[in-house]
Amino acid sequence: MLACALPLSVAAQPLDCLIQPGQVVQVGAPVSGVLEGVDVDRGDTVRRGQVVARLESAVERAQAQLAQARAAQTAELQAAERGREFARRESTRARDLAGEEFVSKAAADKAETDARVSEDRVQQANERRRQAEQELRVAEAQLARRQVRSPIGGIVVERYMSAGELAEDRPILRIAEVHPLRVEVVVPAPAFGLVASGRQATVRPDSGPVREATATVTIVDRVLDPASNTFRVRLTLPNADMRIPAGSRCKVDLGLDAAAAQQRPAVPAPAVKPVGGRGAAPVPTPHRPAADANRVDAPASGPSAPATLAAIPGR
Repeated sequence: MLACALPLSVAAQPLDCLIQPGQVVQVGAPVSGVLEGVDVDRGDTVRRGQVVARLESAVERAQAQLAQARAAQTAELQAAERGREFARRESTRARDLAGEEFVSKAAADKAETDARVSEDRVQQANERRRQAEQELRVAEAQLARRQVRSPIGGIVVERYMSAGELAEDRPILRIAEVHPLRVEVVVPAPAFGLVASGRQATVRPDSGPVREATATVTIVDRVLDPASNTFRVRLTLPNADMRIPAGSRCKVDLGLDAAAAQQRPAVPAPAVKPVGGRGAAPVPTPHRPAADANRVDAPASGPSAPATLAAIPGR
């Protein structure tokens, strides 16, 4: 680590850094249960959302199938709709016959009431079907919780459990995101203010086939560490082909020399005026008016005044 007393020209040299995974996740089961199987092992590549482990779910599958069967039933709704159509026709006929006084008003009122009741039965059938569809979604959600999915894409770093074990409070897998990678670097305090988010930097890993890559500054600490008089900077390093290994040490060039040159104000050179000596420019003599013989200067104050008066002719 560079000391705080180093000048910026030394601090601007390539700094030591560490390439780390973008994030590391301990993957566990959302509910307690016995593992039916773990589908991946250490070193496998996984996608985000991929099923990596399964819990025993025979009961949940049966409940989901039952709910699906209930949601698919349409006989009750169809019967209610046919009854509604018949009740509407009966109500129309009774209303016409009552207008011609062939049936009593009570019979017409009963037919109209039956039509309204048939409308209510259709509505009840629709509500029961919507309830069955909601129960199906709940059963499917419970079944989905018996599957463990990877929250990120990356590499399986460690496998902790196998089929038959109880998954409760322990993680099943540890997965590391390797695209993009995270580069951590400690920068000396003289460079504070020269590094900003979005700045491009050159990273040279110590391991792997890639000799040089470009990273982008994403986080710059705004508080210095008083113990070392440094601050931390984080960069994001793309690694789509996974050729850069996570955990590798590296060197990073933040381009601090160029940043310092841009922020350094221009200082004009001071004008040098020779005072004397060989080769010095002559000092111009200020212009003085010619002396007037009839002019008498005022006596100077001090002890030399009488001598000045005595030097005047005719005195």
